[in-house]
Amino acid sequence: MSRAYRFVPGAVHLLLASLVLSPQGASGEMHSLTLPQAVEYALVNNGELKALRAEKEVARAGLERAALFPNPTLELSGDTGALTGSSGENVVSIGLSQEFLTGGKRAKRRAVAEVEAEEVRQQIADRERTLALEVKSTFAEFMLAHKRRELAQRAVELNGKLLEITRERLAAGDIPELEVNLAQVELARSEGRKIETVRGLSPLLARLLTLLGLPTGDEVNLADSPERQPVTIPPDELTRLALENRPDLKALQAAHDRGDAAVELAEAERIPNVIVGVGYTHEQRVDATGVGEEKTRDNLLGMKLSIPLPVFDRNQAGILEARARAQSAGNRLEFARTGVAREIDGDYARLATADKALDLYTGGILPQLEENLKIIQEAYQLGEVGILSVIEEQKKYIEVHDGYLAALADRQTALARLEASVGVDFQNKTSGGAQ
Repeated sequence: MSRAYRFVPGAVHLLLASLVLSPQGASGEMHSLTLPQAVEYALVNNGELKALRAEKEVARAGLERAALFPNPTLELSGDTGALTGSSGENVVSIGLSQEFLTGGKRAKRRAVAEVEAEEVRQQIADRERTLALEVKSTFAEFMLAHKRRELAQRAVELNGKLLEITRERLAAGDIPELEVNLAQVELARSEGRKIETVRGLSPLLARLLTLLGLPTGDEVNLADSPERQPVTIPPDELTRLALENRPDLKALQAAHDRGDAAVELAEAERIPNVIVGVGYTHEQRVDATGVGEEKTRDNLLGMKLSIPLPVFDRNQAGILEARARAQSAGNRLEFARTGVAREIDGDYARLATADKALDLYTGGILPQLEENLKIIQEAYQLGEVGILSVIEEQKKYIEVHDGYLAALADRQTALARLEASVGVDFQNKTSGGAQ
């Protein structure tokens, strides 16, 4: 497998070329995607989501089946006495019967099928919601891994520069050879950490490409923007939006409605259906008079009415089952709605904490860290401090920047979780949803 990374120094967006998961030499299409575009691409091309969408046809078939009338029944029969010595005795009949649904069963079955179709549609929409969260979270993890790789490269550059300075000062007789050896050890350690960061990129990108549903052999450029988009909607309003927009709640509501419709259908099933039939019979027979034979032909037209008597089975079990399912669906819906506010409060607090951490890093820590590192490097070149002070400051520089990157990724993940909890994409719908 080949790996290709593309960097544009000084650009607003960082472009990352994907790992090519196809065999060496295979050609594929290049996709340049921002995070919103990656989410949209996944919603269209994800394989699992495609399979779920195909299940809508099953619900549609059930809706069509519920609207159909029962098929009529054609009955044909013939009797002959040829095998019993009465060749003149023959009876031929033809009948047609039709079952008529009573108690509004057809409309009630259609009502059940309609809410089942709505439930399936909302379940698919909920999978879209969770898939968007997975794409955003994996995207944030991949960007974190990539930026840690860049940070590891920065550590290599810092230690490489330190090694050059120690060699120059050793040649000038200012420092012992031990300091050169210490700089070499730090450079080797930083190169080892860089190798570890590169190793973690491949599985993250493979997972992201799987979520996107990219064909094998295709490559992707991922564009990441460091811009932070604030969420100004208060938690109470977010909870209201969630109760209105979350498809999992809508799916549970549809399941509850289906339970109520199923109860009505089960109660209607207590009333037996009526079967009405009409038939025509042609009879031919021979009457013996003792002297000769007289042939008789009769044509009969008849009607039949069949009504099952609900003596033992009045669909008690079906009604009990439907009521239990409706009660269970209602309990699940109530439980889910109750947990929405807690879920949003937790995600909102996590986002607020991540924002505070980032403000600390960008407001004072990172600029001061850059200044401290520059001062300690200049002081070492002038011989005012020892090499251990430089090594310690460089380690602090890398550790603090790694914490900043982790806080940035945590903020992106927290925003994605809050969007999933509310069921609204803040980038596109915040202003409209809050009105």
